[in-house]
Amino acid sequence: MKAICINLQAHQPFRFRRYRFFDIGNDHYYYDDFANENTMRKAANMTYLPTNNLLWEMIKKHKDLFKISFTISGLAIEQFELYAPEVLDSFKALAKTGQVEFIATPYSYSLSSLRSESRFKKELEKQTALIEQHFGQKPRVVCNTELIYSDEIAWQVKNMGFDGMLTEGAKHILGWKSPNFLYKSAESPDFKVFMRNYQLCDDLSFRFSNHAWSEFPLTAQKYVDWITANPKDDIINLFLGYEVFGGFQTAETGIFEFLKALPDAVANTNFTFATPSEAIDKLKAKPAISVPYPISWTSEEKDLSTWMGNELQDDAMNKLYELESRMDLVGDYALNHDWNCLQSCNHYYLMGKGYYTRLNPHLEWHGFDSPYEAFINYMNILSDFELRLGNFVPDDKHEEEVDLLNKLLLEKESEINKYKKEIARLRKKGTGKKKYI
Repeated sequence: MKAICINLQAHQPFRFRRYRFFDIGNDHYYYDDFANENTMRKAANMTYLPTNNLLWEMIKKHKDLFKISFTISGLAIEQFELYAPEVLDSFKALAKTGQVEFIATPYSYSLSSLRSESRFKKELEKQTALIEQHFGQKPRVVCNTELIYSDEIAWQVKNMGFDGMLTEGAKHILGWKSPNFLYKSAESPDFKVFMRNYQLCDDLSFRFSNHAWSEFPLTAQKYVDWITANPKDDIINLFLGYEVFGGFQTAETGIFEFLKALPDAVANTNFTFATPSEAIDKLKAKPAISVPYPISWTSEEKDLSTWMGNELQDDAMNKLYELESRMDLVGDYALNHDWNCLQSCNHYYLMGKGYYTRLNPHLEWHGFDSPYEAFINYMNILSDFELRLGNFVPDDKHEEEVDLLNKLLLEKESEINKYKKEIARLRKKGTGKKKYI
């Protein structure tokens, strides 16, 4: 079996409104509802609905010859329910075909895998339950936030009961090796690793509509010729953001016609479309690939600098995860929802300089002019959130101070009672002497 494994990833953060210093302690609503609804409706009409409708037609036409997988964050599903329920219905319709697979990802699309193993586990468990609820599948494979992966993270995911992970085919990790094979994890040989072919993905994400590109126009047949060029390859991993279809590459570029033509072009080759779980069951994995330090699919370096590259990001993340142990004790729905939204990696992205480039297609989605402005807004919200948290679970330092004061009061009360008894004894003794006289 030679497989083409396509994974489309959908995530929508809850965007925060301008939250001023004087709002702290007075206003506990953090969200820009207009921006959230407007962005979701725009994405639904331009990307999610036309893409899903086309995928449903492709599956119907090609039967079991076309298969695909999806990674959808919990926050995205929440916003589908709020602003675009027809998008959620379209995913449910695709699930019923039996030709698609849903991949687990951290519910909040958070960076918890880098900061807290217990929180990372809870996020995957929450997302797994959500996928089972809506789509009737129990995920076997994990796609971490932004394809973040390391040997340690793979070991954690393996211990949670999953069979494999998707990640970036980073050149500094692969060296002379090709991403076009299924690999074993260095920590767990029976745990499988899918390496993204970023060159083929970038051809669609960034170069497809570039008239100056030497390969323009890119047809489905030409693309499949590239895929099948090396007869030794076992699997081609195409992991793409949903926005590639109708967003980064608008309908006018011909991207939907390209996608529609892919199955026919592949039909004449020895490749077939497969889901990650199917690939795990049918492909023989190559020897272990070692990833000692975390990698991702962002930036040229394929590292973590997008979210952890400056002091603003570090300070915000440290402050957030200082609250984790106290949040474990909170059952309040509203507070837990705000906690989930605060964890989304997008807020840290806004605190990085790379976001504010002219070529960033996401720039219009947020109203900040600088990393510092995004940082201040986030920290104001986090300060108010911490005040609310204190109503449910007091800060440990505060508890220690209260315990100390209570202890001092008890000691004083005991001492006062001791003196009262002594005074009473002396008075009784003095009264006795008078009677004797």
